[in-house]
Amino acid sequence: MEEFVDILDVHGNYTGKTCSKAHAHLNGYFHPTAHIWFYTKNGEILIQKRAYNKDTFPGLWDISVAGHISAGESLETGALREIQEEIGLHIHKEELRKIGVFKKEHQFSEKFIDAEFNHIYIAELKVSFESLSRQIEEVEALKLFPIKEFETIINSNDYQEFVPHPKTYYLHVINHLKEAINS
Repeated sequence: MEEFVDILDVHGNYTGKTCSKAHAHLNGYFHPTAHIWFYTKNGEILIQKRAYNKDTFPGLWDISVAGHISAGESLETGALREIQEEIGLHIHKEELRKIGVFKKEHQFSEKFIDAEFNHIYIAELKVSFESLSRQIEEVEALKLFPIKEFETIINSNDYQEFVPHPKTYYLHVINHLKEAINS
């Protein structure tokens, strides 16, 4: 079934128009996504290895959960849906803490231009790691990773095993995660 997304303008405002995700990528139309980073009070973050069949960055480590917001869907509803689909976890909207929005444009090919507004959330992982169930089509593996080690890798600019998000993106997320872990 084809997924539809809302089209945004260059400032992230909804235009009132929708199209298929494939059409948005073909034409470079901006659309909303949700990035959800889970952390533990033990100073770890949940990361996922992208499935090897993914169109973009197959087999690289990435955000705990990320996905497109469907047309007409609220940001939080889309985030909660993606969490349920990708790692089999049900949480409440109140558990999400929004920490920012990043505008991203990346041209993978003439027929694939990814233009997104990434709405970034953090949430505490309150269940055991073993209780998570990955969506096999999307997620190759899950693991808990020490945030201090993650920060060292990002600061070293040697993070080729991770999706190449801008360093400013990663540092923004790390700062908010550290603040949440230490609160």
